Amino acid sequence: MMLIPIFEQILNGLLAGAYYLLIALGLSLIFSLGGLVNLAHGAFYALGAYFAVKLADHIGFAGAFLVSPVLVAVLGLLVERFLFRRFYREDPALGLLLTFGLAMVAEQTLRLVFGAAPLPFSIPDALKGQVLAGDFIYSRYRLAMLGAAVAAVAALWYLLQRTPFGRVVRAGVQNPDMVAALGISLAPYMSGVVAISVALAALAGVLLAPITGVHPAMGAEILTASFVVVVIGGLGSFWGVVYAALIVSVVRGLTAYFFPPAAESSMYLLMLLVLLFRPRGLFGERIVRFE
Repeated sequence: MMLIPIFEQILNGLLAGAYYLLIALGLSLIFSLGGLVNLAHGAFYALGAYFAVKLADHIGFAGAFLVSPVLVAVLGLLVERFLFRRFYREDPALGLLLTFGLAMVAEQTLRLVFGAAPLPFSIPDALKGQVLAGDFIYSRYRLAMLGAAVAAVAALWYLLQRTPFGRVVRAGVQNPDMVAALGISLAPYMSGVVAISVALAALAGVLLAPITGVHPAMGAEILTASFVVVVIGGLGSFWGVVYAALIVSVVRGLTAYFFPPAAESSMYLLMLLVLLFRPRGLFGERIVRFE
């Protein structure tokens, strides 16, 4: 009987790890190929949630689930074309300042347009209720969230590992000079990477909105934890980020059960321990920016 509450806490940790992972993978991809640390990534997460709230009134939750990430991806393409692209070859500090300012502008814009108060967003009727398996009880919606996150990560893995687009992106991360010597421009691939990355962040926003509510500062709140996952896993490593999210999930879930006050801080302690022995993270690789 004691194992059931522990398992429930681990599932809750996995749930947190799932949306950390959706955001962290995008952060890692953008940095790996473009050398840009995107501090505005949380803003795209928040935009996905806000778009979902407004779209759900007209096309339902399922429609918002599909359309909101697409709209955010289009917005990401515009931001990449007119802002990010100017900073790939510049001092990384300039990219940090740009994306930090962009994040602040996005948060204040959301506050002006939608107000500072949180917006409610209900769980769809089809996913309300509990899943019962003997003495085990868990939210049906939370299980659906886990399933959607796993499907999104699997789709990204297939795109990067089994398609021509993914082969060029991986080659660009490992050796951009070789890719350039072959006459392949990485600029359009970078646009695709940004679009996919911000769409994943928006998807996380849509999934999490019914649980946490929707408010202007939600992007800043999620970004720090997502960076922790990236740092633990190692920049440039797809599976490193995935494994880091799983490890953070389990550690957080077990800490929440045995010592609840330290549940949030456990991931930061884990990051400190990893960096002491592996400064590049668990699977970190050397990153070379493309020119």
